[in-house]
Amino acid sequence: MTRRRGYAVLSALVALVLAVSAAIYLTTVSGDGTPHGALTDDRPHHGASVAPASTGTWVGAWSASPVGGEPGTGTEGLTGRSVRNVVHTGPGGTSARITLSNLYGQTPLTITHASIALSAGDGTAAADPDSMRRLTFDGSTTVVIPAGEQIVSDAVHLALPHDSDVLVTTYSPTPSGPVTYHPHARQISYVAAGDRTEDATGTPYTQQTPYWRYLTSLDVLSNEADGTVAVFGDSITDGITSTTGANHRWPDILARRLRTAIEGGQHLPRYSVVNEGISGNQVLADGLGRPAENQSGLGRFGRDALSHPNLKVVVIDLGINDILRNPGLADPNRITAGLRTLVREAHARGLKVVGATLTPFRGHRGWTPAREAVRQQINARIRAERVYDAVVDFDKALRDPYDPRRLLPDYDSGDHLHPSDLGFSRMAQVFDLSALRGAGQAEL
Repeated sequence: MTRRRGYAVLSALVALVLAVSAAIYLTTVSGDGTPHGALTDDRPHHGASVAPASTGTWVGAWSASPVGGEPGTGTEGLTGRSVRNVVHTGPGGTSARITLSNLYGQTPLTITHASIALSAGDGTAAADPDSMRRLTFDGSTTVVIPAGEQIVSDAVHLALPHDSDVLVTTYSPTPSGPVTYHPHARQISYVAAGDRTEDATGTPYTQQTPYWRYLTSLDVLSNEADGTVAVFGDSITDGITSTTGANHRWPDILARRLRTAIEGGQHLPRYSVVNEGISGNQVLADGLGRPAENQSGLGRFGRDALSHPNLKVVVIDLGINDILRNPGLADPNRITAGLRTLVREAHARGLKVVGATLTPFRGHRGWTPAREAVRQQINARIRAERVYDAVVDFDKALRDPYDPRRLLPDYDSGDHLHPSDLGFSRMAQVFDLSALRGAGQAEL
């Protein structure tokens, strides 16, 4: 009898230990304090519906700034169609969440079905069927995004390898336009008629598109990265002349270079890199419309650059369009003052700011000697007057030594303004990775 009582006591103790362990497991939180014990996914199939508790840090894995309302979608939007965005992640992770934007919509956007999955391969709308996950928003598969606003999904458990293509699909059954989009994606995405959100074959996705629609960011809960670097710029950062589908934008190459250096044993911060470039973007001037399309750097900095999870560093490469698109002669004092304003906003959040010199563009149709003089003045201030905490000299890296007002021919895409793939690679290679260390100053 005594032996039986001893076994009973032992069994009770084991049960107690297991219960306490389970409670600890279910209340583990991520790096930004988000609980992950009850991450759910109400998919009817494709694996477990409850995400296990995870440790790690939420970081930006991919991003694209909202630019404007897509032409031709002003009334109907993309009613009755599934939009499958193809995006490329930097770091891997164990859970994911997305941000959808209706910034340029004029009516509420209703999404009744959204999914995320790993791509089955390059250049395809097909998904890895085992990775298909249904996304929810505050527990519901349906979400209504008011005009001018955005929404973040619930986190869903999904093992995402680093440097991989991910498919994010949305379906809207009702008219809602214009469609908020990013036009120069340099990536082919897909559209299908009807609700094909969880179709893994890709067969219904017969329409291709060079745009990203609605989707503006993908975050992952990662054990590979401890923070996020946001690269803020214009078409050169956007990678407008890079090879489509190859992820040869210079921030892409910088992200891979940083990860390779860390894997090789270099003592560097474990950061992801996200791209917040908009082609044609200026520091000072907005585009047309209300809300303004291609909003100025000053206007969009908080929304696009400073909103990323666990942001540590901002890299700014902006100003060339203020010179090129000004109907008169641009004022270097105003452009530099605008850049300093961005730096102060970043410093107020304890962030470090790395800034780039403006690259040459002689031979481009907008080049004049007077505009060249403005570029040279801005670059001199960036180099000598500590506009930024650290400087990457893209001008020096890309210019032709025989005519420093021009891009070196190998680095020129052919329009004498935007780099080639080789030029983008050169930009990433000359970026001093040690500049990512350290926190921002309170004031310059």
